[in-house]
Amino acid sequence: MLVLTPGKYQLKTLHEDIALFDRKIAHLENFETFATDAERTTALDKLAAKRNLLIRKAQQMIDEGIEFSETERPKSLRPNGTPDAPPAAKPAASESEVTAETQTGNGSLESVPSPFAGTSFDYRPDLLAYKKSKAKQKSA
Repeated sequence: MLVLTPGKYQLKTLHEDIALFDRKIAHLENFETFATDAERTTALDKLAAKRNLLIRKAQQMIDEGIEFSETERPKSLRPNGTPDAPPAAKPAASESEVTAETQTGNGSLESVPSPFAGTSFDYRPDLLAYKKSKAKQKSA
């Protein structure tokens, strides 16, 4: 059996796994459909337990003195307002500014407010910028 020694690369991988579980939990809370609320709660509890185990392992490695970059730490674990935290690439848009375009059954586009507006899971501004750049490429 292969035993991995704790190191900065293993810690980086743990942080990436924690960020993945954050995204899975957010998706489960907002988009997955369940027959009952009890099933949703059970699924959330399972993911949260796995995430908490990863957090404990990562914190243990940090306590042992393994070096890491603050930018590698998942957004959900970064302390707010600390100088170590990397600055945001761009200011977060307000909830009224961020909308999603969804396709309705009759082919028209409908504007829906984002449930993630102003949070670390807000991907809408990047998606809109990508769509604009693609439209420019097609027209050129």
